[in-house]
Amino acid sequence: MRVDPCFFCGRPAWPSKGITFNRNDGKSFRFCRSKCHKNFKMKRNPRKLKWTKAYRKNAGKEMVVDSTLQFAARRNVPIRYNRELVQKTLKAMERISEIRARRERVFYKKRMAGKRAREIAAARKLVAHNEHLLPRLRGSEKRRLAELAAEKGVDVEELEKQELDNIRTSKKTKAFGAEVRRLRVRTDGGVEEISEQVGGYMDEDQDDDDDDDDDDGMDTD
Repeated sequence: MRVDPCFFCGRPAWPSKGITFNRNDGKSFRFCRSKCHKNFKMKRNPRKLKWTKAYRKNAGKEMVVDSTLQFAARRNVPIRYNRELVQKTLKAMERISEIRARRERVFYKKRMAGKRAREIAAARKLVAHNEHLLPRLRGSEKRRLAELAAEKGVDVEELEKQELDNIRTSKKTKAFGAEVRRLRVRTDGGVEEISEQVGGYMDEDQDDDDDDDDDDGMDTD
């Protein structure tokens, strides 16, 4: 039984499955499914589609040079039937499949080596480029922490770092509000700047408790 590869994607086209297209010049094209046949009729290049074997080989994602691949080459050489030869061939096919699978696993491990380090480097680069989008402390919070650090004799940066960590790990989410600065004119004619905190934080647990209280307070007549 001969299993021909698909002319477009390279997958095996099993007997009685797929589509066979015979051109006017006598050349036969074997396709594993209608998807490959349609792409072939639209004159698409298999090397530019990521789901084909040709693309993966061009991109270095599959083995190209290996001794086990030579056994899959098509040979139109007639050979007289021999039972012992058939048995040896079947055993060799199983052994070659095992060797090829093992080499493909080794090839994959070598190809994916260092991927985690590359992902971490790309993530750090992204964070460094978009650092302005990260949560920052307001001016009033910084002043409060500076006063607190002066009282305790602790470094201000450590307090700011702890405050940011608490904001990220806490369940409180910012619902609304902002720092409002206003100018107040004193009776002596001077001007005083006042900073006010408008709004606040919304606690998820508190909202759930409020919902439960509302449900309990409803009439169930």
